[in-house]
Amino acid sequence: MKTKIIQISAGKGPAECEYVVAKVLRIFLLELISNKIDYTILNRETGIENGTIQSVSIQLKGNHLADFLKNWLGTIQWIGTSTFRKFHKRKNWFVGCFEVDEIPAFVGNTILEKDIQFQAIRSSGAGGQHVNKVSSAIRAKHLKTGIQVLVMDSRSQHQNKKIAIKRLQEKLEEFTLDEAKEQLKNQWENHQALERGNPVRVFKGTDFNVVKKDKSFKSKRNKLKNDLRKQLE
Repeated sequence: MKTKIIQISAGKGPAECEYVVAKVLRIFLLELISNKIDYTILNRETGIENGTIQSVSIQLKGNHLADFLKNWLGTIQWIGTSTFRKFHKRKNWFVGCFEVDEIPAFVGNTILEKDIQFQAIRSSGAGGQHVNKVSSAIRAKHLKTGIQVLVMDSRSQHQNKKIAIKRLQEKLEEFTLDEAKEQLKNQWENHQALERGNPVRVFKGTDFNVVKKDKSFKSKRNKLKNDLRKQLE
């Protein structure tokens, strides 16, 4: 399974664009579920108005992510009347869907023992007169991040080692998600790079019905024929 981080952003757009982000997010999540793609919302910046979202970052995990994202990455257009300024003349609103750089991920990936430094130490605390005579406790340190855990749950060194690997995995996943949230909080490039032309998705009306692109190019061909006919007359 592959992992990607996606950001849906209103850029510097007004409250209407933040309204669109909230609506698009719901559709995006429903499509993730129907395509059996796991997701985690890493960061969500609320908009000015109630129920709106300025920016949201989502971590995706699954197969064929590139194929799924072909229909999402880029500019998304909504055609509709402002829900906040009913007499506003503008009818076209744009938001962006971007793939962002991902930090080294430990989420869902089993860490290798070669990346862990183990140290056997004597257990301390309650346990009778024999507890300190055997070095059964294990300190495990992840070499790449410096994160470490100390396990003394069992009198078995082997068992404590297994527990240490599991707990180290959990701490690394938590560390990874925290790092991703911080990275995405500070990533404003996408808010500035929102392109208003050539949308990959177009929605219309308050129900956000999908406007399908005409892939037959029939209307374009007819226009070319008419132009050619006029030139020959």
